[in-house]
Amino acid sequence: MSFGTEWDGPQVPVSGDEGQAATSALASAAYRDSPLEDIKKADNEWHQSTVKPGRLKLLRPNLGEAFSRALVDRMLAPGRKPLIQSFGSEPQFVVEHAMAANNIRRERDNRLTAITVVCGLLFLPGLIGWLLVFQLRTLVARRDDKRAGGLATALLLGFGVLAALFLIKMPFAGFWAWYARAAVVVPVLGWFWAKQVCESTARDLRARWAGLLSGTSVGAKVPEAVPRGPGQTAAEALRQSLARLTAEQASNSVFYAGPKGILGMGTRWGAWQLAEDLVPADPGREIHPFRSWDVVRAIHDQLSLLERGPLNTGGFPKPSIRHWIVTPIGEKATEVSRPEGTDVEAFQVKPHAIQEICNKQQFGSGDRHYLGVQWTLWDGQLVITMLITVTVLHETLRIEVTGHALGPVNSLFTSKPEAPTKEVAKSLKPWENRTIKLPLVNADEVVRLAARAPLTWYPPLLNWLGGSLGLPEPFGLRHAWADQPWRHRFMADDALRAATPVLRVVHSAALRVLEENGVDTEKFGARSAFLSGSVQDPMPRKADVYDA
Repeated sequence: MSFGTEWDGPQVPVSGDEGQAATSALASAAYRDSPLEDIKKADNEWHQSTVKPGRLKLLRPNLGEAFSRALVDRMLAPGRKPLIQSFGSEPQFVVEHAMAANNIRRERDNRLTAITVVCGLLFLPGLIGWLLVFQLRTLVARRDDKRAGGLATALLLGFGVLAALFLIKMPFAGFWAWYARAAVVVPVLGWFWAKQVCESTARDLRARWAGLLSGTSVGAKVPEAVPRGPGQTAAEALRQSLARLTAEQASNSVFYAGPKGILGMGTRWGAWQLAEDLVPADPGREIHPFRSWDVVRAIHDQLSLLERGPLNTGGFPKPSIRHWIVTPIGEKATEVSRPEGTDVEAFQVKPHAIQEICNKQQFGSGDRHYLGVQWTLWDGQLVITMLITVTVLHETLRIEVTGHALGPVNSLFTSKPEAPTKEVAKSLKPWENRTIKLPLVNADEVVRLAARAPLTWYPPLLNWLGGSLGLPEPFGLRHAWADQPWRHRFMADDALRAATPVLRVVHSAALRVLEENGVDTEKFGARSAFLSGSVQDPMPRKADVYDA
């Protein structure tokens, strides 16, 4: 599929792609019209969003406006901070939909700005009066008092009555009398015109929101990212930013943040260690020299056969097996720094550097090497990662297997749009209620959008006046709003079941290497058998929290 004639990339993840549900759920947030404060419901214990209040309630953004703007600024701005990989989702797809949502709103705001100029700025005294009334009405309606809503409506009606009396009993005559009448009436006519524009755009945004969650093909047109000529430097810069985003998503460098676990992979829920002395199998001979990388390479080859089994019962899907370079950062760190230098190219640590880290950096400061086997399941809602590291200190070989699990996207992102309704008492049966449909865009919303429209040309001022969204740092699109998988029975089962086969494959491959190099594997075999029993304990734990 393609973005019409304006984009050559895929519109949506096609059926069968990993991460379709999670990616579409995150992308749908760009089209939502719910209150901005709802984003706090999706935060988890490790990653907290920041709702930055503005100076005027009338100019406050909704969730979709703030989310799409914050996402584009954070992920595509020149000189941005490094991002955390979004395992189980496609961040470029989400960013493209955020850009598309911004474009739709920009077209609406251009039309609203024209209406504001014609029906507002030319009749500024009347516009200011109506805006003050709506601002006062908004402040009154936000009070906790149950009578506040009725009082706010009465305030608007009262001002309308005063406006009507003003039109009938004009205190002056001539040109200014007719101008005063127009200043009262024309902003109201402009409001009705703006309401039609707002409702049309709201229907479009909600259709895209629902389409993403239902799996239909929803295109994200971003023509500004396709250079049409050599002079379009902005389009070329945007294209390069998207390419950088894709390259960083494929990086083999990750970050360990203490109790938060490996950012992007989730917290560590289990750890199993096999550690024994390297003793020659034949007391009269020495052990053949080998390195940690030799053991890791054998484990890598054996893990690639995990999808095979003696019975035709489904079993494991094909996993992703990669070598990871893990950099430690502080638990409260707000940014990360990716490895740089001659050993890094396009955010990828080169193979010879990976091998050197695996063999030498096993104690003290510095990056560490882990071999990872990862499954993306449940349409990207569950990411299971098993990490293996091999170390040799003095005469002790240690093989450690750890389990990480990243749970589903918070339910805030999977909720579909609902038509606004209200329950009222029946006229003939006041003890019973009936549900009535409300307008998709109410009076306050039209005024809010019309007031924001002229300021959208300069977002910093609009953010200062109305407020904005601060994304959790270090920011990664997927892990920022991920729930724990342990509340979902089948997801928890999948995570726990993966541990035993991986552990046994790792141990069998390691024991084979040890035997080939003349190492006595009796103690290793006994320890492996013990771990094979303990790994079947069905209780996930907070392995990164050391209760010392």
